[in-house]
Amino acid sequence: MDGLVKPPRKVLVEAGLEDGELVRCLRSTLPRADFRVLEKISDRSSFDPEVLEVVDFRGRFLKSCPGTRHYHCCGYQILHFGIQCTLGCSYCILQAYLNQPNLQIFGNWEALFTEIEEKLRAQPSRLHRIGTGEFTDSLLLDPWTGFSRRLVSFFARQPNAVLELKTKTNHVGNLRGLDHRRRTIAAWSLNAPYIRGREETAAASLRARLEAARACARWGYPLAFHFDPLVEYPRWKDGYARILDRLLDSADPGQIVWISLGCFRFMPSLRSAVLARHPRSGVLLGEFVRGLDGKMRYFRDIRVEMYSFMVERIRKADPGLCVYLCMEGEDIWREVFGFQPGEKGGLPAMLDRAARERTGIEDGASQKNP
Repeated sequence: MDGLVKPPRKVLVEAGLEDGELVRCLRSTLPRADFRVLEKISDRSSFDPEVLEVVDFRGRFLKSCPGTRHYHCCGYQILHFGIQCTLGCSYCILQAYLNQPNLQIFGNWEALFTEIEEKLRAQPSRLHRIGTGEFTDSLLLDPWTGFSRRLVSFFARQPNAVLELKTKTNHVGNLRGLDHRRRTIAAWSLNAPYIRGREETAAASLRARLEAARACARWGYPLAFHFDPLVEYPRWKDGYARILDRLLDSADPGQIVWISLGCFRFMPSLRSAVLARHPRSGVLLGEFVRGLDGKMRYFRDIRVEMYSFMVERIRKADPGLCVYLCMEGEDIWREVFGFQPGEKGGLPAMLDRAARERTGIEDGASQKNP
């Protein structure tokens, strides 16, 4: 199958988790893997892309998106269920953000679901938009963990929450046949064909991602798409026009909850990782300036041109589709859209409305955010 990553060949399990649901599932789906139970898994073990570590996570599973006060944040909540990714995209922030080299997934699922349930009950009037694609790809390991089945079934029962599964894979087999009640949004990160071929070489092809999106649409799931990062290169307009046309030909715009746009930006510390690991990458060749959050960003005029180009083409397909900018300021918003989020109640409120309108959520959550 196009895009299916190589299964782990060795599974290291922290003592106390060996009889849990996750490890039982892994033993069933990885019959040839070497399972080893260890008293403690080192935080700095040597990198091996075929090793999966199952650990007992003792922190908070649910966290707010790490936005900054200088730019508009979407109010997303991150469900922290594992860390690291083996897709190896050249621009990935995890290269500079994490010191844990191997894929790691948290085995204490019951504690995870208990924490989510307590949070949703504590704030019943809020619509909780929760996603899993921040510290690892949402579906990277799903063919072997089956975690999506637990998540989708759980969120189907929640009146005040939606789950977004964001991926660069086509690992959607476990989503078929579930009673999701449109509380789960199947989402893909997309890019221009040139950038996919040069900077996302281990991810599923764009065709495979769009075929997976079509399958999820047939199964009744709402969809979302993320163009982040948008990368400037000599023929970027042709490339992004091509993928937008393919997307809008593949998916009914009425089934798309939102599309996000974010130009390539990076912490200065990422530069050395990109140069060392991806010497042929072209993502660092643009014109950058340090932003208010300390990250390197394209010059303002470049960002405005890229956003305006994308928004114009999307609006032609569906003027009512929610399109938003990831971590941009009021001046960029006004120049691209003609308004800034505060005029519409703020970006979180805009996304809450889009979620209600296109997933069918009618009860439970107030339209106000706390």
